[in-house]
Amino acid sequence: MNNEIKYLNAFNQFELIGPQTLKKIKKYFGSYEKAWQSSAQSFTGAGLKGKIIEYLDKERKNINPEKEMEHLEKYKVKILIKQDKAYPQLLKEIYDPPEILYYLGNSEAFSEFSLAIVGTRRYTPYGKEVVEYFASELAQMQLTIVSGLALGIDALAHRATVEAGGKTVGVLGCGLDQIYPSSNRKLGQDILRSGGVIISEYPLGSPPLKHHFPNRNRIISGLSLGVLVIEANEKSGSLLTANHAVEQNREVFAIPGNIFSIRSEGTHQLLKQGAKLVTKPEDIITELEIKNIKSYKETKKIVADSPEEEKIIKLLEEVPQEINKIIKELKLPVAQINSLLTIMEMKGKIKNLGGGLYSLKR
Repeated sequence: MNNEIKYLNAFNQFELIGPQTLKKIKKYFGSYEKAWQSSAQSFTGAGLKGKIIEYLDKERKNINPEKEMEHLEKYKVKILIKQDKAYPQLLKEIYDPPEILYYLGNSEAFSEFSLAIVGTRRYTPYGKEVVEYFASELAQMQLTIVSGLALGIDALAHRATVEAGGKTVGVLGCGLDQIYPSSNRKLGQDILRSGGVIISEYPLGSPPLKHHFPNRNRIISGLSLGVLVIEANEKSGSLLTANHAVEQNREVFAIPGNIFSIRSEGTHQLLKQGAKLVTKPEDIITELEIKNIKSYKETKKIVADSPEEEKIIKLLEEVPQEINKIIKELKLPVAQINSLLTIMEMKGKIKNLGGGLYSLKR
């Protein structure tokens, strides 16, 4: 099996060879090792076309299977193939699961109780509050949160999960040696430190090419029982993930938003097409038939420690509020309110969303 992994990894170095072609090669030759040692002409029997065969024959001379495995060891990258027990069970069920997965971190983070959270890169304060609320709550309910380690909603979902003590899976559209965008490298390290995992079907050295990301999206949905879309414009890649979910017989959830915001056009489109409207984490838990949530919610009630805190909690119950509104409603000295807000944030009762905007930490 080690030789099979070695030669499978070698074939996976070819940009033009995907999961379906790899399956054809294995089926025809019986093993990747035998295929690697076979002549270029023999690949016609596997159903490969002329240009692909010419490309393979030319590039094969530049690849050393042993050195490619050494490269993986250098970066401490591990491999999963579909025959492995640790290969994600849900992912096996899709039409075109990766023949090979590269990963860093804890493979035990893969779970049959996983939810994908995706959305726009340019979120609104509302989107930020929603994703942090849902990711944090669902993570504490023992759901593994899956996303694409991209800017925006993806990164917020991973971060909120880590801070809630949950497990999260980051799926890349490039090699594991070059997290993209580079600004998320620290987040990637935090995911690994928290017991999560980062995966890719692309070998080390693979750049974040545009066409990699639609392929990456099928893995995000394939790893999950459902996909939750939080803020997306009408051409968002998040809608591609939702489409993959439909094809894979997964649930699609969407958060309603401001009807005047372009960030809500995609989610509202999904709702019109039959996605399930959700406004609280329990909606997802109920739909996925995951039980034992009532006792959890009882322990999460935010309790005021003073009349002033009670007023602030009541003020923030419906929507986030700007500090000027809080000052106006409480009629207390600014210094006292600032002190109250700081203390409540330290207690984990409220969140500073930035720009003088506060919300409850639900």
